[in-house]
Amino acid sequence: MASLGRIVSSRHFWPLLVFVLTLLLLRHLSTDFFSISDGRVYGSLVDVFVRGSQVMLLALGMTLVIATGGIDLSVGAVMAISGAMSAWLLTAHEASAGVAIAGGLGVGAVCGLWNGALVAWFGLQPIIATLILMTAGRGIAQLITDGTIITFHHAAFEALGKGYALGVPISVWLVLGMLLVIGAVVDWTNLRLSIESIGSNATASRVAGVPVARVRLLVYVVSGLCAGLAGLINAANIAAADANNAGLYLELDAILAVVIGGAALSGGRFSLTGALVGALVVQGLTTTILTSDVSVHATRVVKAVVVVLVCLLQSPAFRARLQRMIRRRP
Repeated sequence: MASLGRIVSSRHFWPLLVFVLTLLLLRHLSTDFFSISDGRVYGSLVDVFVRGSQVMLLALGMTLVIATGGIDLSVGAVMAISGAMSAWLLTAHEASAGVAIAGGLGVGAVCGLWNGALVAWFGLQPIIATLILMTAGRGIAQLITDGTIITFHHAAFEALGKGYALGVPISVWLVLGMLLVIGAVVDWTNLRLSIESIGSNATASRVAGVPVARVRLLVYVVSGLCAGLAGLINAANIAAADANNAGLYLELDAILAVVIGGAALSGGRFSLTGALVGALVVQGLTTTILTSDVSVHATRVVKAVVVVLVCLLQSPAFRARLQRMIRRRP
């Protein structure tokens, strides 16, 4: 019983349970839930991972930012800028896929550097600093695309969103690769301790010798890179750069994913794998709603209700109160 209690009290238990229940419901609703054709897996399950790859990438970067006590509202706009830059390089300059990818990722990193500089060097509140780029970012993307939707045909670049490797979508491999790289850097250095200490008490961390400004700058650059890669996947998936709709509202899904994953918006301890689980929960709910007869307009309402329930079940105080209520029943 003690081991069962530890499992239930784990911050990953309830999100995983909700994700499993979502998959079971999808299995009931979809006949091709998990199918294999020509060595490639497809169906609703794969759709959750493929469409959720963008949110998962955003959630990875957002986790580090939130762990320092910050927030990044600009990741959706950064996706639009990154996709626009890559599409512009492919069409206007007939660049190779490598150059287009490097250009998109570079723009994402620069956007993250801008946000980090405003927060770390100039002392702006993170919500204000990132709101600036969130507001202006789509305008920048429209300047790059000249206010139009840029379409392109480039098989090597489109493979980022449509290609497969070893029977698994490349976008899923990119998420796993980013998770391994970020996880290795965070856990093999003292970066995790620095991030968590800054999120818990930035002043005490500074007195203790933690380079607060540099760490904050770094996490925003990583968030920009993750958003840039998500923007490349988005553009590659539709073979176009849509400055108006690329990444629209995905910053909210990323924040929800981080919270569902067990991180506190006030900063401190964080979990990269928890953020990925949270992103899968969010995308699983979206896919379930679209697969069922529920109105599309109710998508966010249903997601909000489920997110609230998951967060409440993760709360030890709520679970303790719920147990007391159950015991009082005759």
